[in-house]
Amino acid sequence: MKELLFMLADLWMIFAGFRYGWTFIRRYNNYLLGLEWMIVATSGSNFLLWSLLGGDPDSHLYDIAYFFDAFSRSVGITLILVMGLMRVTHRYKPTPAADIAAFALAIAAGLYLQQFRSHELHLGPATFYVVVNALTTLFLVYFVRRLWTIRAKGPAITTALATAAGTAIAVIYDFFPIPGDDEYRTVFFTLALATWGTQLFFYFRSYRALHDHNVATGAEPAANEPSAARA
Repeated sequence: MKELLFMLADLWMIFAGFRYGWTFIRRYNNYLLGLEWMIVATSGSNFLLWSLLGGDPDSHLYDIAYFFDAFSRSVGITLILVMGLMRVTHRYKPTPAADIAAFALAIAAGLYLQQFRSHELHLGPATFYVVVNALTTLFLVYFVRRLWTIRAKGPAITTALATAAGTAIAVIYDFFPIPGDDEYRTVFFTLALATWGTQLFFYFRSYRALHDHNVATGAEPAANEPSAARA
């Protein structure tokens, strides 16, 4: 049963990443969020394959999984997320050079953090992940406030809850192993994958709510293919 729940959680994250990542690109021309969502989905696909093939820590698939994990925890679902959401909060439209620089930084961070891939606690990287998550959460609190201000109370509440769950996962990840979990941390990763997939889903819906409000008030042009990309 544990393994089935793990796979379902991973498949949920994969679906949310590819489905809404593509929508971010096709409908909103937001390559920062679109590509990051797809990177998370690709990470989940690789993680699922690694698990199905036995979960060998010496496998190249494990190296790839650790890289993707470090990529998103350090820069992807932190700096890139904030830059992407600023499209609807501050009308911020980064140049292609800024997009490339953000992903290049994430790649560099992922490669650098590879050296800490052992199962032992590395206090420096673990603390870094929690700190950047906390800083991102501060922006997301503002993002929720913006949603509440435009009376998008449903998206505001779900985004707040998803962010709180994501912060809890970030803290538990390195510092608080779940008692009774197995050596592969199946229970933890089931909770983490389900949470991350839910974050991708709710952040997309909240982005859409703010975008639609901006369009309605004349602050932003309408999106591409409005009827084909509704979730």
